[in-house]
Amino acid sequence: MALGVRPLVPSRLTTKLFSHGDKPAAQRSKVGSYIALTKPRIVELLLVITIPTMVLAQRGWPSVWLMVWTFVGGWLAAAGANAINMYIDRDIDKLMERTKNRPLATGAIQPRNALVFAITLEIVAFVILLAGANLLAACLAMSATAFYVFVYSLWLKRSSKQNIVIGGAAGAVPVLVGWAAVTNSLGWAPVVLFVIIFLWTPPHFWALAIRHTEDYRAAGVPMLPVVASMKETIRSMVAYSVVLTVSTLVLVPVANLGLIYGITALVFGVAFVIGTIALGSNPTEARSMRLFSFSITYVSAIFLALTLDVLLISLP
Repeated sequence: MALGVRPLVPSRLTTKLFSHGDKPAAQRSKVGSYIALTKPRIVELLLVITIPTMVLAQRGWPSVWLMVWTFVGGWLAAAGANAINMYIDRDIDKLMERTKNRPLATGAIQPRNALVFAITLEIVAFVILLAGANLLAACLAMSATAFYVFVYSLWLKRSSKQNIVIGGAAGAVPVLVGWAAVTNSLGWAPVVLFVIIFLWTPPHFWALAIRHTEDYRAAGVPMLPVVASMKETIRSMVAYSVVLTVSTLVLVPVANLGLIYGITALVFGVAFVIGTIALGSNPTEARSMRLFSFSITYVSAIFLALTLDVLLISLP
């Protein structure tokens, strides 16, 4: 993948955590099957975007316990949403090579038990965020679950090629939760952070969808690479990556950030755009997965740079 600069290569752990495969049921215990329902690989993404947002909101390190409870509550809310999504998708999960070993697809867990488990996680998440942070943070987390379940999973996923575009908004809510946990309010900075994750999601996910196009076609899920030409898919990915890069730079004046963040956002943003354009010249599955991996590095790098920028500026 010609990115112009040599990208930071994700560790095996990072790539595994952000990948979307599942172990066969035979390799999991009953407890392991319930854990699999939560898609535990989301943990790193939540850490990457929630904690830096809290640091920005505080303009320094927030209370350790506030970070712990916000992260735990946010993780449980996302875990519950993922479990509900598996409950809804248990029919098509059986048809896709990537998801055929999920616990509901294999029968390792009964659907009713999975749904009760998911709802319990959501209740616990709300209580933790309410007690450990505030009502606004708790309500925002629940709104993300509702949007993910009703708008993405039940409506858009099987009916529109814009499914991941609109549905991806749920994945951007953790930055709002993190900000609200610190300030008990919202503002322009968290809105811009929300937009950044919202715009990052389509090119990130479409790079993965190119690799699994036949899976989605077999399941009748109209992901963009299934229903549009490769040229149109790449064109959309380039457009999103360009607007994404601009949005990350908008955060500099909005959040009063400095050169550490600004240069990182510009360099990695340009690399993301070049990498997406390069994929269009030779759209193989291997190259799409390299871009997918780089997109993980990209979001990790800009949020790490944001954290360093804030902490170094706040030093006496």
